[in-house]
Amino acid sequence: MVKDDDGQIGVVAALVRSTFLVNAVYAEAAREYGITSQQGQLLCVMMAQPYGMSELGAMLGLAKSSLTGLVDRTERNGLVERRPDPQDSRAVRVALTRKGGRLAEEFYVETCRRIERLTTGLAAAERDVLAGLLGRVVLDNKVPVVFLEPDDGALADRKH
Repeated sequence: MVKDDDGQIGVVAALVRSTFLVNAVYAEAAREYGITSQQGQLLCVMMAQPYGMSELGAMLGLAKSSLTGLVDRTERNGLVERRPDPQDSRAVRVALTRKGGRLAEEFYVETCRRIERLTTGLAAAERDVLAGLLGRVVLDNKVPVVFLEPDDGALADRKH
């Protein structure tokens, strides 16, 4: 818990504090778009493709009842819809509506811009090192892809 004389903090504190920082930026952007942070996360995850409820629960780390409530609220806002699963007649897939797709893309771009701005004090080479190290932590811990890369060609190809 003690800082070094040079102002450095340890890896645990740095990761935890950076999580709070990113979550705060995410929450602020979500409020400005009239959605909750959880709805923003759901929309960003769904940008890649429709998902089944169990897949979404695993990706977002939510229990079935919590996910059902989140999808219900987001569906009432006209941002997602449930569709029959073509592989399983008992299941549904959750997909973005046209309105949800537009909002997801706008929210995503703005959130990326704000998070990128957090690193403006770093040189390009330092940002590359940071991305490489954090990327290894994420991959080593098998974190699901819940947020696309900002320069992912799939986003550029999406037109509504």
